[in-house]
Amino acid sequence: MEAVSDLDPVVATSLGNRPGDDRLPDYGPAGLEAEADLARATLAELDRVLAGDPSLHDDPVERSCARLLRERLGAELAAHDAGEGYRALSNLFSPVHSVRQVFLIMPTQSVEDWAVVARRLARVPEAYAGFRASLEEGTRRGLFVAPRQVRTVVGQLDEWLTGPYFASFVAAGPEPLRAELSRAAAAADGAVAAIRDYLRDEYAPRAEGTPDAVGRERYAVAARRWTGSDLGVGTGLEDAYAWGWAEHRRILAEQRTEAGKVVPGGTPMDAMRWLDEHGPAVEGVAAIRERLQAMMDDAIAALDGTHFDLAEPVRQVEAMIAPPGSAAAPYYTRPAQDFSRPGRTWLPTLGRERFPLWDLISIWYHEGVPGHHLQLAQWAYVSKQLSTYQTSLGSVGANVEGWALYAERLMDELGYLTDPAARLGYLDAQQLRAVRVVIDIGMHLRLPIPDDAEGVLAEHRGQPWTPELARAFLGENSGADLAFLDSELVRYLGIPGQAISYKLGERAWLEGRAAAKATRGAAFDLKAWHMAALSQGSLGLDDLAAELAEL
Repeated sequence: MEAVSDLDPVVATSLGNRPGDDRLPDYGPAGLEAEADLARATLAELDRVLAGDPSLHDDPVERSCARLLRERLGAELAAHDAGEGYRALSNLFSPVHSVRQVFLIMPTQSVEDWAVVARRLARVPEAYAGFRASLEEGTRRGLFVAPRQVRTVVGQLDEWLTGPYFASFVAAGPEPLRAELSRAAAAADGAVAAIRDYLRDEYAPRAEGTPDAVGRERYAVAARRWTGSDLGVGTGLEDAYAWGWAEHRRILAEQRTEAGKVVPGGTPMDAMRWLDEHGPAVEGVAAIRERLQAMMDDAIAALDGTHFDLAEPVRQVEAMIAPPGSAAAPYYTRPAQDFSRPGRTWLPTLGRERFPLWDLISIWYHEGVPGHHLQLAQWAYVSKQLSTYQTSLGSVGANVEGWALYAERLMDELGYLTDPAARLGYLDAQQLRAVRVVIDIGMHLRLPIPDDAEGVLAEHRGQPWTPELARAFLGENSGADLAFLDSELVRYLGIPGQAISYKLGERAWLEGRAAAKATRGAAFDLKAWHMAALSQGSLGLDDLAAELAEL
C-alpha cells in the first residue's frame, strides 16, 4: 500500500494518510509500466512469503487477503497487458476525472491545507501531459477509444471551463494565499483547455472508425476487473446475459402491479411520468441536499441497534452536490481510513432546480445508508483488524455494488418502501440494473436479441445489439430523464463490465444470506450476519457467496 501511494498519490489522499502530499500520479507510459512492475513484484513477494510460512494458509484472514491480492493484481496485469491504460478515456473513472476529483477529497480547513491544494493545482498540467503521452502511445500501438467517448469527455471539459472550474474552486481559499491559488488555478484550467483541445482536434480524428463494442476478449478482461470472477470462461457471459433477461421480465411484472396503484390502468412509464409531474418533489439545490442528509440521518437512527451495530465514526455521512460537468449518476466517496474525512454522497443536478422524490429514496439507500456508506465506512473501521488493502484498494466493484443493491432490497423487505411511489422508484432502480446486464453484455459481445423480445425490440429479434437499440430499450424500461439515460449508454460503452457488477453482485449477496439462513435455521441472526458480512473486507464473486454462507 505504501508503494502504491508512492506511485499514485490520489490513492494516498483517498486513504487520508498523507495530507501534505501535493503530487499527482504519473499518467504517462512510465507511470503505467511502474504500476505493472509493482504488481508483478508484489505477486512474487506473495509467493515467497507463503512458501516460507505455510501456516499462513490456516489463518482465515491471511488466506483471504492472499487470495484477494493475487486475484486483484492478476486482473490489473491482464488489463495492463491488453493495453487498457493507453486508451483509458470514458465519461467516468478516467485520469481526466481523477485529477479533478482528488481536490474534492483534500482537506481545506487551514491555510496549510490550502497551500497543499495550491501546490497540487500547479501540477495539473504535468498530470494531463502524462495522460496525453499515454494516449499518444496508444495511438502508436493502434489502441484507440471509440469516438463517442471522446466527444462526451470533450463536452464535459467544455462544461468545466464555463466556470472555469478550478478558478471557482479556489475562490473559497484564504486571503493570504489568494495570488498563489489564483495562479495555480489558472494553470490547471489552462491544462483542462489544452487536453480538451487535444482530444477534439488531434485525437478524435485518429480515433474515427473505432467501434463502440470492445468484443469478447477485452470484455472478459474488463468483467474480471469489475467482478472478481472469470466470467469469460465457458458460457459464463452468455449465462449472465440470459439471467439478466429473466430478471428484467420478473421485475417488469412487479412494476406493472405497482404502477396500477399510482395510475389505475396505466403502464409503469405512465406512472413514472405522472410522478415526475405530480408526485412529491423538492425545489432548490440547497433544499435537496438537506433532504438527502435528513434521509440518511433518519436511516441511521432507525437501523442502528436493530439491523446493524454501528460504531460512532460510521454514523457520520455527508450529502453533497456534485460539481458541474460530472456524469449523471449519483455516487459515493468513501471516508479516510482514520475518518478525518467522512463518507459522502454526491448528487449531480444537471442544471435542475426541481427534484422528484419517488426515484431518489431508493437511490439514497443505495449510495448512503444502508448501502455504500455502511459497507465502506465499516471497512475503514475494521481496517486494523484486517489490512488496509482488504478494506480499500482491494475493493471489487461487484461486491460493493452488490451490497448497495442488496441494501435497497433490504429496505423494501423491512417495510420502508410500502408507498407505491417509493416502491416504484425502487423497482425502477432494480430494472435499470437488470437492463444493464442485458445491454452491456449484449452490446459488447454483439449477442442476438431473443426471439421473444417485445416492445421496441420486437422488430429486431435475432439481430445483434447496437448502441441505438440499447438506448431505445433503456428508454422503454427506465423512468430516468433523457440526459441521464444518454450518459448511462456512454458509460456502459466506455467502461465495459462495470454495469453488470450491480446485479451479479446482489445475486451473490442474496445467495450467501440464503445459505447462511438455511444452515442456521431458527438461530440465524440477521443483525449479527450483517455485521460479520460487513467486517470481512473485500472479496470477488468467485469467493463471496461461499464466504457469506459460512457466517
